[in-house]
Amino acid sequence: MKRIPMMMQLAFILFCIMAVPMAILTWYSSSQILQNSEHAFAETSLAELNANRELNENALSNLSQNTVRLGGTDIFDRIRPFKSLAELKTNYMNVSKAMAVLKELLNLNQSVDGVYSSFFYLDDANYVISTDKGITSLDKYEPIDWLNEALMEQKGIRGVWYPRKLDSGVNVLSFALPLNRLSTATRGTIVVNLKESQIQQYLQSTKSGKQGYFLMKSSGTIISHHDKNLLLKNAYEEPFIHDIAQEALPEGYMFRELNGERLLYAWSRTKEFGWTNVSIYSVDDLMNKPHNLQRSIIFLTIVIIFAGSILTVFIATWLSKPVRELVRTVRGRVNPGVRNKNEFVFLEAAFRRMQEEEEGLYQLLSIREQDAQSHAIHRLLRGEVTSQAEEIFPDLHFLVAVVSIDGYRNYISRNNPETRSYHRYLLISKCAHLFHKGVQARCVYHGDGHFAILINYGQDEDDNHRIGIHAALEKMKDDTAELLEHSVTIGVSRPADSIRLVSDRLAEALEAIKQRMIAGSGGITYWKEEEGRDKKYIYPSNSERRILNFLDQGNLDSIIEELRIIRVEIRSADYVSYDNILFIYHQLVGVTIKHLRENNVSTARIFSRRGNIYAALASFDTLDELEEYLIGFYSEIVHYLTRSPGGTHKYAERIIHYLNEHYREEVVFEEMAKEIGISYSYMRKIVYEQTGKSLSDYLNLLRIEKAKELLLDSNLSIAQIASEVGYMNVRSFNRLFRKFEGMPPSSYKLHRSKTS
Repeated sequence: MKRIPMMMQLAFILFCIMAVPMAILTWYSSSQILQNSEHAFAETSLAELNANRELNENALSNLSQNTVRLGGTDIFDRIRPFKSLAELKTNYMNVSKAMAVLKELLNLNQSVDGVYSSFFYLDDANYVISTDKGITSLDKYEPIDWLNEALMEQKGIRGVWYPRKLDSGVNVLSFALPLNRLSTATRGTIVVNLKESQIQQYLQSTKSGKQGYFLMKSSGTIISHHDKNLLLKNAYEEPFIHDIAQEALPEGYMFRELNGERLLYAWSRTKEFGWTNVSIYSVDDLMNKPHNLQRSIIFLTIVIIFAGSILTVFIATWLSKPVRELVRTVRGRVNPGVRNKNEFVFLEAAFRRMQEEEEGLYQLLSIREQDAQSHAIHRLLRGEVTSQAEEIFPDLHFLVAVVSIDGYRNYISRNNPETRSYHRYLLISKCAHLFHKGVQARCVYHGDGHFAILINYGQDEDDNHRIGIHAALEKMKDDTAELLEHSVTIGVSRPADSIRLVSDRLAEALEAIKQRMIAGSGGITYWKEEEGRDKKYIYPSNSERRILNFLDQGNLDSIIEELRIIRVEIRSADYVSYDNILFIYHQLVGVTIKHLRENNVSTARIFSRRGNIYAALASFDTLDELEEYLIGFYSEIVHYLTRSPGGTHKYAERIIHYLNEHYREEVVFEEMAKEIGISYSYMRKIVYEQTGKSLSDYLNLLRIEKAKELLLDSNLSIAQIASEVGYMNVRSFNRLFRKFEGMPPSSYKLHRSKTS
């Protein structure tokens, strides 16, 4: 309507007043015909879509079942020892084993039409066995990094379908199946690439008026489409597809209009794959005959009201003449950039543009001023005093506070760069509003999880003033921790009476932050000169010797006690610097590694997964974190050195006893490992060696056994039994019970009641 001139709008209004009665009569007679015809076509289109969907799903199911059967054979066990291509090619027998795998993959390709290629990748190997390139090295084959993302969608032991585009440009739907741990000890993945064009053959419709089709995952990713440029894109960006995704019904249809064309969208979802099949039809093409009948009725109506239409044009021209003259006058003076719009829209745009230009100029000036001020503050923190900095901070007294994110590495791992940037914006914006009147505070990001707050005030720091600043910093700490969902520590410098001392006070605030190593994180620390700063470094040499002796004896409990003694000694000392604390723990690690090497122990095997140990120590903020890391460090060493059934059996008994006592509760395995006195990774290894099951599977199996007893020996409901054995909801209980027993709890109880 905005593009239609005012005269035409008035003509339209007058026309409607005259034509409404006639239009209602016409609409009623034709709409009933169209409505009935549309729904009849929609039902037949939905039936065809379901037939095509079932054809496609049967083909995919056959392919996945053939792949699962192949994965259940022992054919892949033959190449399990060969992790490199060089080992595989050492003799003809090894190559023939690989060729046998290749032959099975070729047979798998022929089981279903449209298979492009398939390959098998042995975990940690540097080669793949593929039907398109044979036995080839991993670096000469197309990248397989996509497997990690694809297998994240895997549920249970079933394979996963993943759409992608090959390096050759062919679009495929890949079926990735990791070998089942229950049927084979070989670790690897079978991948079968089905051509997307084959899926198109299954889903293509021959019905007249066919526009296209979609096959998309539950996340919206397009698996198959007649327009190949849309493959692997987000289908929700296409018109009306997001509306279909929001529908709760598993199948149905809807009518929509796009670019002047009325379309029929029919959809059907599959339970097995969680995919949505959509077919799009042009309603106009489907309903040619009903439309012809409708046009005949409309033509008769047009003939009747044609005479009245001419009259409305003359009336509208006479009524709109004053406004059109006003628009011509304004257009000669103001250009709002509006074209092909009517007179009312033009006038509205002209006044709105003048207002926007005024607001934009004001915002531009504000942004430029803020950027210049932030740059001046950064230079001031580096010791460069500028005239702009003196204008920003006119008062005499200064205080520097640094807000440091505790465990910054963990914070980075939990938040992407966009989220971290948004957090920085919120914190910097919040700072100035926390301090009371008379105190000016500016906050800038100082890097590595540190925010520097420069506080400027005019009066001397009396008690009330100091309490007000401390309260503002407490509020800053609490608000920051709530926003980041992560604790922070604030370091505060001494007051300064000159702007030129700001950079020195920044160094003091950063030094105060380091005191959280002893005091703990999540607090506010004020810098103060310590009398013991010039003392020599302390080092627990007696504990070092005892730890090495206990290490030779495999006595982990005594090592943990010595680590606790070191922590207590550090905290009880009058003054211990941050560098001294790192020196103590670095020295313990270094002496231990040296001791192991002198005794011909391969440290590479023990610490292959730990990365840089010294860098890890430097990243911790508190003594408790350092001690916890070293407990895991020595646990791995003791486990590697002992490896005796007796030692492992002792911990296994403690683990099983703990689970028997606490299976009704929500067990946190990391806390459980601390209570037992071993590392989490060592505890998982012991449980697997003793039971052949993972830690979580063993706990769930224990709960299911207790639940079976309650099912047979009590009158509790299923929900009560689930809560009694430690499950928060009945759904998880039913799923795990079926996993271990092959039937739901209710069927198990009924079956046992009949047999007994």
